[in-house]
Amino acid sequence: MLSILIPTYNYNVYNLVLELHKQCMKSRIEFEILCLDDASVYYSIENQKIKQLTNCNYFVNDKNAGRTSTRNKLAEKALYKWLLFLDADVIPVHSNFINNYISFLNDKYKVVVGGYRYQNIRPNPEMLFRHKYGKDREEKAASERNFTPYNYIFSGNILICKETFKITNYTSENTFYGMDNFFAYQLFLNKIKVIHIENPIYHLGLETNQIFFEKSLKSVEMRKHFLIDCNQIEKINPLIKTYKKIKRFHLLPIATLFFKIFEPFLKRKILSKKPNLFCFDIYRLGYMCTIK
Repeated sequence: MLSILIPTYNYNVYNLVLELHKQCMKSRIEFEILCLDDASVYYSIENQKIKQLTNCNYFVNDKNAGRTSTRNKLAEKALYKWLLFLDADVIPVHSNFINNYISFLNDKYKVVVGGYRYQNIRPNPEMLFRHKYGKDREEKAASERNFTPYNYIFSGNILICKETFKITNYTSENTFYGMDNFFAYQLFLNKIKVIHIENPIYHLGLETNQIFFEKSLKSVEMRKHFLIDCNQIEKINPLIKTYKKIKRFHLLPIATLFFKIFEPFLKRKILSKKPNLFCFDIYRLGYMCTIK
């Protein structure tokens, strides 16, 4: 029995639901597909068609609450023990996507992560940075992800036991972008067994370079605000690990000065026609050093 949960905002999610519904019907599993729209302005008419599919439903928030809160509401609505969370702007790579997850509907692992892929096409120049980051940093084989399982927790394609989700997910509505880092830490802290498998989705809805850059800085702020003093956080978060080394050796003033001097140069390299991810790493570290 499987609850497929999809938070959506200003995105036509019908084609994704249609594909998932087809695979679920073919597998003969007992299932439901629930979509919760976070008070979108667009695509509500298109998404209403989801209600016409068996075992599917489409709800709308009264006001915009953010993805974390929307995910929590979906989990509360879910009927079944196992929850498959998917982002709205994805599509399964393989036609046996659901069957691959069905084989893990047992208690050996509480969390199963399928992985991300990005299409091998050159995107619009305004989205080159997001595409390159996805291809280089997120599109990893399961064998590599299992080597450091808590470093690759992506809530956009994850199977999780409902009870595990309840004890590890952040519950406040006042959240930052990048709460997957907090979620990963809670799994680590509670010693929840995580397995990564080869069951990817294509991430289709790429943000523009500038929007992704700004969201990434929000994610850095989230880590500094929520995670910096957490016990053993450096074991699963390389950015915080490096920051703590700088702080331990009393190098924060030097790192801050360096960042202030070179910040314009680093940003140009990141948002150029050939995005430099090493400069992006340095930028995030420098930005974390400047946050009070």
